[in-house]
This record gives sequence, C-alpha cells and structure tokens, in this order.
Amino acid sequence: MTGYRVVDSGAGPQVAGIESQLKVQDLNARYVEAIDEGRFEDWADFFTEHCKYRITTAENVEQGLPLSIIYATSRAMLRDRVKALREANVYEAQRYRHVLGPSRLEPGEGGSVGARTNFMVARVMHTGDTALFATGRYLDRVVLAGGAALFAEKTVILDSRQIDTLLAIPL
Repeated sequence: MTGYRVVDSGAGPQVAGIESQLKVQDLNARYVEAIDEGRFEDWADFFTEHCKYRITTAENVEQGLPLSIIYATSRAMLRDRVKALREANVYEAQRYRHVLGPSRLEPGEGGSVGARTNFMVARVMHTGDTALFATGRYLDRVVLAGGAALFAEKTVILDSRQIDTLLAIPL
C-alpha cells in the first residue's frame, strides 16, 4: 500500500493516506478562502475549542525562541481577535489572496495528523495595489474525527521577520 501509513489513534490502527490528505487539503482551502473573502467570523470555526494559533518567524523557530507575533490558546481568543478586528482596530482597507502548496502529512497522536504546507500571501489594497505580503509555512496538527477536520494547532512561520504593516488580518 504505497502512499499510505498505518496510524494507531487509540481506537485501533487507521490508514492515513489519500483520505487524510484530501481532508487536510480541503480544510486549508476553506480556511484561506474564508480569510481571503473577508469572512473572519468563520475563521475560528476551523479550530478545535482548545486550540493553539501562533504566528512567528523562521528566525525565532531556528533559535528556539518562543516569541510570537500573535498567540491564542482557544477558539474564544480567536473570536475576540475577530471582534477587535471588526470593532477596535484601525487599519487601511485591504484583503489577502493566499496561494498554497501541497501539504505533507505526518502521523500524529490521538487521531490527529501533522501537516506542513507552504504559503504565499498577496495583499490587495483598496487602491488596487497588490504586493507580496508574506511567505512561509503552516505547521499544523489536524484532528480528523467524525468525518470532519479541524486545526488543533496552527503555527504560521513567516520566512521574514519584517512585516511592513499592522498584521490585522489572520494569516
């Protein structure tokens, strides 16, 4: 069975292969689509209740530094971030367009899989100016349960430590 791995999720061995790959691909596609379309209220729904979301830099990761640009430890914290984005933050009107590479899966624990996905994000300003905003990779722990896939952890690792504007919109 080339291309498949047997994963023991505690409920007995399961095949982690094409089906898991498609679920993770679909989760990431729906995640970036919600962000790109400005549906930020839907953003937190892609995570488990007790999740971890972190944006950091490759430099911090390489040096083993725990510093984060954004750090949240629950779906409620993500919802608070969206509320602040909509009601409190003042920033220039903009939107994103994500481009994702294919995810590489690794067996996880407890019915989860690890996923590494490269990304590029273009920022489109209200004037129409478009620029490459961020590149990097997602390191995710995805829970596959009951036919659904949710992020238990999403770490956004930016290639550059420089961000030229307020990071208001999630990556």
